[in-house]
Amino acid sequence: MTTRRSELVGFEGPDGPARQSAWRLDAAGGSMAPRSALEVILDLNDKVSTGRVNQYQPVPLGFTPLDKTIGTGLRSGELLLIGGAQGTGKTTMALQMARNVASGGQANVLYICFEHDEEYLLNRLISQESALAHLPHKTGAIKIQDVRKEILGSWVTEGTGGPQLAGNPRLRPSLDKIARYGENLFLLRGSQTASTIDNMRELVRKHKDMSDGRRLLVIVDYLQKVPQHPEPDTESEKVTYVVNGLKDIALSEEVPVISIVAADKEGLKASRLRNFHLRGSSAINYEADIILILNEKYQIVAKVNIEFNPYQAQRFRDWVVVSVEKNRGGMDNVDLEFEKHFEFSCFDPNGRTVGEKLIEERLYNY
Repeated sequence: MTTRRSELVGFEGPDGPARQSAWRLDAAGGSMAPRSALEVILDLNDKVSTGRVNQYQPVPLGFTPLDKTIGTGLRSGELLLIGGAQGTGKTTMALQMARNVASGGQANVLYICFEHDEEYLLNRLISQESALAHLPHKTGAIKIQDVRKEILGSWVTEGTGGPQLAGNPRLRPSLDKIARYGENLFLLRGSQTASTIDNMRELVRKHKDMSDGRRLLVIVDYLQKVPQHPEPDTESEKVTYVVNGLKDIALSEEVPVISIVAADKEGLKASRLRNFHLRGSSAINYEADIILILNEKYQIVAKVNIEFNPYQAQRFRDWVVVSVEKNRGGMDNVDLEFEKHFEFSCFDPNGRTVGEKLIEERLYNY
């Protein structure tokens, strides 16, 4: 069979057509089977001839300048980490990426969140959809806290017998949009007992079986919350295990993975958060293919840009700088900025490259 394949595609070794290697070790921890480069070529040729080239097709994340910087999107086998201090929009950006990918139809999305339940995430999606449809004006958009009021108001008005949400004119447009891609987006509240690396891997495999091989993007919010049993002695050991596990899931299951990462104490006090401030282990920086760090623009822009222009200073408060600190497949040390609309749980996805000079020191000490 292998000989026929090699003859068909015209690849031969020095001793004639390639033969499948019998070099294999089956051990208690798993099997090891080295493949010759020629075997890899033949397997790749089979994938190309049958259209199984998902790993070469990036999944756009829906943030225009970011997609351009990382090669039009995230690929199977890649691990992207999003770091930042509290309040810089890590969950907002990750959830918006999930929404963008699901609505684009190129892949399903599994969003595992250890801090919020599924209905809370849905509330944020409702608010997000209401704003994205009207940016930059936000006419008719619903703030997050108002979504809860509208849900409660629907119940009070309609009682328990009717289609309360569908009958609410403020919620209906967002719900209609979510319904169009809702079957592609899966929300899961993370559990300290069940949501282990091994169980995440099994969940990904079950998706592959039940979806007939449809592509999947996995998002974990956030990395330091993923449990390990038994609990290791130090956080560094745990983070090393978890980040290695997420990268292995990406590679072995051929899925792109995104994870939010918390900052350490030094990072929260630093003039500007960088990739080495991510909490727990140096393995974070080694295993990730792409690292994004979020900082408030006002905190890291050079003072000369604002000292003679108070209006400019206020305007900078409306933007978050997303620094591409690591990019294994392209340019890094790229600073992009996105306008934040956190009252509607979203960013304007049409960001831009930062035009001002950024500094390492905070402008003021509070």
